[in-house]
Amino acid sequence: MDWDDLRVFLAVAKSGSLTRAARDLALSQPTVGRRIAALEKRTGARLLDRTPTGYVTTAAGAAILAGLERMEGEALAVERMIIGHDAGLSGPVRVTAIEWFAARVLAPIFADFTLEHPEVTIELLTDVRLFSLTRREADIALSFNRFDQGDIFQRKVADVPHALFASPDYIARRGTPDCRTGMGGHAIIQMDEQHGGQVDAEWLAGIAVDAHVALRSNSREAQARACAAGAGVAVLPRCLGEKTPGLVEIVTHSLPPTRTVWLGVHRDVRQTPRVRALVEATAEGLKTSGYLADAA
Repeated sequence: MDWDDLRVFLAVAKSGSLTRAARDLALSQPTVGRRIAALEKRTGARLLDRTPTGYVTTAAGAAILAGLERMEGEALAVERMIIGHDAGLSGPVRVTAIEWFAARVLAPIFADFTLEHPEVTIELLTDVRLFSLTRREADIALSFNRFDQGDIFQRKVADVPHALFASPDYIARRGTPDCRTGMGGHAIIQMDEQHGGQVDAEWLAGIAVDAHVALRSNSREAQARACAAGAGVAVLPRCLGEKTPGLVEIVTHSLPPTRTVWLGVHRDVRQTPRVRALVEATAEGLKTSGYLADAA
């Protein structure tokens, strides 16, 4: 059997979705569907069933799943080992980060790096989720949460302070919110329910107990734009809020939280010259950036 077809089956079985599997494998959804159909035809067994909530493995599919996961693990280990012995300061390096941080903070740092190392190609991947280092979806990841995999080397690279922002138009219409009185009569812009547990979202919810939630979004860029358009008050990373036209900072009686940025890289590729060079350049760039405080 073709390993590529087995890899496609594994991606669908794990995600439960042709669309997500296609995105993870950089394939089109019809291609994923054709690969699954071809595999089932060759094996003579139905491996996946479609349900209202997504794809699930049949008994035959479940029987081969553990073996395929072991095969995938070995294949990825070999790939990481080969990359780890790459001696050249050239070639691609895949970096994953959330969108606003990639666009506002990392892109300028990476631009300087490419000028110094013109034979290195940086692939900057942004999504709501971080791409996996263990599965070789990325070489370097920057996250606001610590990595919990044992094979990931991680280091603290920055602390990102937050602040409360509103537009001058909003303040003219509704006045400056008083964070000591629950912000009654005001509107706020919050994270979506799935990400509402983030420390800055909880801080805003705590000081705005009487405010109306006008908009929720998992996109910091969307929150900043809506805030600048006058939709409400938002807590934003300071380096995002200060760089967004049409926003002014609101003084608060308690300091908004500061969030830590962690850089992670798989131990097998950590010493690859181009990966190591970009890790060091990223850490140094974050440390010297004026809008990031207390970088380590």
